[in-house]
Amino acid sequence: MSIGRISEVIVDQVRLLIRQGRLVAGDRLPSERELCERFGVSRVTVREAPRVLEANGLVEIRVGARGGAFVTAPSSRLVGEGIVDLISLASITAVEVTEARMLFELGIVPLVCERATDEDIAALYEICDQSDAAITAGEYPLELSAEWHTRYARAGHNRAVSMFVESLHDPLLRSLERARETSPTHGQHGVEEHRALVDAITKRDIAEATELMRTHLTRTAQRVEDADHAAGV
Repeated sequence: MSIGRISEVIVDQVRLLIRQGRLVAGDRLPSERELCERFGVSRVTVREAPRVLEANGLVEIRVGARGGAFVTAPSSRLVGEGIVDLISLASITAVEVTEARMLFELGIVPLVCERATDEDIAALYEICDQSDAAITAGEYPLELSAEWHTRYARAGHNRAVSMFVESLHDPLLRSLERARETSPTHGQHGVEEHRALVDAITKRDIAEATELMRTHLTRTAQRVEDADHAAGV
């Protein structure tokens, strides 16, 4: 079996152990010596596997007397980069991304209304304040809108939800840029709705927050669709 193939086998086995929960963040992988003995190969042969795992964000390689390869906590940014690649390769459209947001961001309104802390609410208002200042200065970066929606998801205090939404940061930003193609001021009216949404969350008013979010996302969806039609997509 080739060196590359043996490395793939080791990588696949480590991935499986992580998925099964038999390896968790902080656990140390077997040393190169142990891997050599297990697979009956030289250190040169097994050395590539930890490097591949590190590149994929699954392990962290530490040097020193207590060094080695250690399982890391999952990185939403790495997940996000993978999703962006998949979206690009699969030619998933901005319309589809926006439809997914409609389903997901509306679905978590009850969680956010019930669980948002004073710190969450203050953070959301702070982003609204930054957005107002940007508009007053004559420019509204869509990054602020993406930041607001990511922070909104975190206010639901569900790690799976937070990680998923953070991983969609770049696709979300691309869909907003698509919407701006047909409406150069897209996002500015949304700032008012962001603030109104925080007001509703503060009141724990699920019905009002849901309606505001639906209106907010529907406008983006319509502008994205208009942009596609204008481009003949």
